Amino acid sequence: MAERHEIIIDGETFLVELEEANGTWKATVEGRTYTVEMPAAAAQAPSRRRVGGKRKKSGTVTTTIPGKVVTVEVTEGEVVVEGDVVLILEAMKMQNEVLAPVSGIVINVNCEDGQNVQANTTLMIIEPNEEVSE
Repeated sequence: MAERHEIIIDGETFLVELEEANGTWKATVEGRTYTVEMPAAAAQAPSRRRVGGKRKKSGTVTTTIPGKVVTVEVTEGEVVVEGDVVLILEAMKMQNEVLAPVSGIVINVNCEDGQNVQANTTLMIIEPNEEVSE
């Protein structure tokens, strides 16, 4: 069965039917059929979908910018839900909410109120727990 794709070449839109048979591709454009060859490495584009379930998220809380911790909103042992505010960071005269990347239990807090922190420093660690939900 042929796949239909709309493609744009040099600003002009075409409807292309692609069909693969025995490693050879046939592309039909406006009634004309072309044989398309792809090098072995490019023959199969990698899938963007993950097979085998959800991708595991990290429970490490960091910030991409340096700043000053205004307040730490959680304590060790506290249960958090993904998206909860775990601390407030002041950077470039703005206060930014740093959110929990996963649901779970806070097992380590490596910062305190008023502390200056560098970018990409581990600020806290949350042990992921899929049973914790909103």
